[in-house]
Amino acid sequence: MFQKTKRQMKRMFSAKKVQMLTLMLLCGTTAVMAQNSAGDYSAGTTALATVTEEIAKYVPVMVKLCYAIAGVVAIVGAISVYIAMNNEEQDVKKKIMMIVGACIFLIAAAQALPMSSRVPSPSHSR
Repeated sequence: MFQKTKRQMKRMFSAKKVQMLTLMLLCGTTAVMAQNSAGDYSAGTTALATVTEEIAKYVPVMVKLCYAIAGVVAIVGAISVYIAMNNEEQDVKKKIMMIVGACIFLIAAAQALPMSSRVPSPSHSR
């Protein structure tokens, strides 16, 4: 019984994937221990605060970009639906629902973006 288990373990640990996983786990734990023994985290905290402020500056631009993309999708979709209706295609309702869904998603994303980064949206900052 012991010999059988020993052979199975040798076979399992001789695989390249297991050896690579073992190496990655060893290196990963070494890196974590190095991070924990660093001590002073003020530089990292300052860097994260700076990055957060810089990203927050782009939120109003991204909101306007989402609205612009929604407008383009609506215009192109309306033209596509018009052409489909003139050609008497059968999946016109499906096209309409897909376009409306895409526009609703983009508008909802534009409204949710400031909430996720705790920045007031342009419509509320008047």
